[in-house]
Amino acid sequence: MTPTPVGMRCPECAKQRTKVSRGTSAYGFGGVPRATFALIAVNVIAFLITLGGGGAATGASGSIINDLGLFGPAVADGEWYRIVTGGFLHAGLFHIGFNMFALYILGTMLEPAIGTPRFVAVYAVSLLAGSFGALLVEPDALTVGASGGVFGLFGLAFLVARGRGLDQVAAQLGVLILINLFFTFSIGNISVGGHLGGLAGGLLAGSLIVAGERGMLGPRRVPAELVALALLGIGSAAGAVLVA
Repeated sequence: MTPTPVGMRCPECAKQRTKVSRGTSAYGFGGVPRATFALIAVNVIAFLITLGGGGAATGASGSIINDLGLFGPAVADGEWYRIVTGGFLHAGLFHIGFNMFALYILGTMLEPAIGTPRFVAVYAVSLLAGSFGALLVEPDALTVGASGGVFGLFGLAFLVARGRGLDQVAAQLGVLILINLFFTFSIGNISVGGHLGGLAGGLLAGSLIVAGERGMLGPRRVPAELVALALLGIGSAAGAVLVA
């Protein structure tokens, strides 16, 4: 399959000279994946600020990570914002490099295909679900990284590909998910709960989008999906706070 401005297309279709019109609807189908680039920019800026605050380029340290990273006791004491801010901080160049590379690949494929509002909503749900999972498994660990959101996008891409009949793409994504899960369980200092929680959030969000595309949410499916995704995000945030 070949990535195009309107999503994944087969090689034969991608070579056709037929003019492809980019979506201009209110839901942002097609076009430039601006939200993807914005998320990458925010993560990079946050990393630079972390370095400026005394953080190291090779590990989780510094005042910014200590003050804004995901940490159960601090969340329990009322610092609820950590369930969000922790997802935009990174512990070193390799950490942010891998996550931003994966976010770029997945985002430039998914955002034009499902629309910017739904893409942002799924990423938010996955990030919050990742925080929920991290606090559920290791509430006393200081956790940072966009991995929850990235794993959620993997789950979303897998379900959307299957829902649209792109079985070969879905199979390749399934292998990538299994490889990443292998590393999750085999390498130390990785938030197993964060990765699994993000993946679960992305799969749940993806199932809502696939259901909408199959006509199960009515003619105004996109607003219905956004409402359902908002409720899923609120539930994930509430779960994170309760288990902290």
